[in-house]
Amino acid sequence: MYRTECIKPEDFKPARFEAKGEAKVNGTVIPYHTVSEDNVFYGKDGKPVASIFSYSYFRSDVEDTANRPVIFAFNGGPGSSCMYVHAGFLGPKRLKYGDPDRPTSFGPYETVDNTDWLIDVADIVLIDPVGTGYGVLIDEEAGKEFLGIEQDAEALLQFVEKWTRKYHRNLSPKYLVGESYGCTRSAVAAGIASTMGENRAYGVSFDGLVLIGNTVTVGKYFGNGIPAESSVLGFPTYAGVHWYHHHPTDQTVKEFVMEAKKFADTEYVLALYKGEDMTEEEKEHIIERVNYYTGISREYLLKYGLKIDDNTVRSEICKAEGKSVSRYDGRVTRPLYEPQIVEEKNGLWDDPTDDRWSSYFYAVVSGVLMPMLGVELDRNYVTTSDYYMHWNKEEKKGTTGEQLRNAMARRPGMRTFFANGWFDLCTEFGYVFHTMSHAGLPKDRTFVKGYPSGHMIYIGEDNIHELTSDIRDFINGKNPEF
Repeated sequence: MYRTECIKPEDFKPARFEAKGEAKVNGTVIPYHTVSEDNVFYGKDGKPVASIFSYSYFRSDVEDTANRPVIFAFNGGPGSSCMYVHAGFLGPKRLKYGDPDRPTSFGPYETVDNTDWLIDVADIVLIDPVGTGYGVLIDEEAGKEFLGIEQDAEALLQFVEKWTRKYHRNLSPKYLVGESYGCTRSAVAAGIASTMGENRAYGVSFDGLVLIGNTVTVGKYFGNGIPAESSVLGFPTYAGVHWYHHHPTDQTVKEFVMEAKKFADTEYVLALYKGEDMTEEEKEHIIERVNYYTGISREYLLKYGLKIDDNTVRSEICKAEGKSVSRYDGRVTRPLYEPQIVEEKNGLWDDPTDDRWSSYFYAVVSGVLMPMLGVELDRNYVTTSDYYMHWNKEEKKGTTGEQLRNAMARRPGMRTFFANGWFDLCTEFGYVFHTMSHAGLPKDRTFVKGYPSGHMIYIGEDNIHELTSDIRDFINGKNPEF
């Protein structure tokens, strides 16, 4: 692809921008200052090869920062900038949330002051990894040093080490807040920090991790190779999406989902194991219960041997209404393709959440937050790159679940908070439960909570308030309640 910029190692000049502002949080006016800058990686020849771009928010009226926490936050992908968490809930301005199923991707794009902003309890560092946002891969030959699960994690650790030295925050409590693949990045970085990387050890450790839209599993990577039936793991989320659209009961979403999970963990998983050894009576009972909890038709279940496929189920839950639900947020819909064969072939990649919301987030980041930060760069802002296609998925040091266990075992007192949306079909809630049950995590320091939202939990006025309140309590030492 052609570029509208030319960044050569010999011409690259690190950018740095500063600004000041005030924010009203929980009724208190808080002054802050910001530094937005390149954090450069150099090759053996001393030339720059890549840069992580960061946006640091410092509370200005704090004299002693030794005990003031720092949040390091990022999105996932891999290949995503921090655009979503920045404009979604961790910046001084954010999107004005209304109906999650927006009628259009076009404006008006409205923003509001983020009165739930976490600047009252922590300084906040938003991170664009190499090749995302304003982060750049200057030397393409150096890509192999960054574009991999463990390589990416070590780049984060090097950034955190340098940042804490530069701003004299070595003594501060440190938290990682990662969304989606950002959960993998957090777990692997914490694991490597507790042991060592490929060539060196690291001096940082983390007081806690907040994992939004979990991708930490006991599988090889991204959930692959988990020794469990995927239909069972996804079942609670399918039930949640069905509850949202059809309300088959007066129960709350949590009550309905947890009842569905109990059925999936017992009767459903046994039925899938028995397969053709089931009697017709047993099979009809399972079909009836699966239909009750998920809305999936009898015809579909018979066609697929009672199994529920993660992809095609999205066109089944609201099929009677002629709609497909979003992978990122099951509350969001679009019309089904016609004929149906086109839906099955092409519809998987047409996600209505991305269609409706990505332009909104980009408009707020580029049109509101960057001017507030004083950022003026003649550089492409890459919301999401295709680096996943070139990603090195090898994990020499174990699965993401093992890495998280290593970190929590070797760092007594470290806590982890899993936050997932009930309607998130991208990182389904059942995988959180499975990780909690099989990764060997210390249960007294590991917490999980569901929210009536999708992959981006903060979409919704009630959701952003609840999520930020829970993170604030977590940083203050309180334990989130399921």
